[in-house]
Amino acid sequence: MKAQGKGKIVNVTSVAARTGGGPGSIAYSTAKAGVSNLTRALAKELVGYNILVNGIAPGVISTPFHDRFSPPEIRQKNASLIPLGREGTPDEAAGAILFLSSSFADYITGEIIEVNGGQLMD
Repeated sequence: MKAQGKGKIVNVTSVAARTGGGPGSIAYSTAKAGVSNLTRALAKELVGYNILVNGIAPGVISTPFHDRFSPPEIRQKNASLIPLGREGTPDEAAGAILFLSSSFADYITGEIIEVNGGQLMD
């Protein structure tokens, strides 16, 4: 990216980076907080090379992980706490990545887009 004089990096963090996650997710939420901070630090380090660094922070996304490890009653309870009333889809998370990778985001760096159905609002 330095050699070509531009580039875009999109990291994937999590809503847990800001909320601390649920019970049993100390390592996960701590690691994702690190990814969020890495995103901002890299943005500062690489901006002079015209390399833009951003991230997305998904909330509850319907994935095979949740199909396997999250009991249906917990998923329903969590979905009821999300203002949009449902889990997100992988395509919805990917849409934010596509936006940050596109020319529409050429004046954005050091940002993390929350993709969580309103679960966490600033």
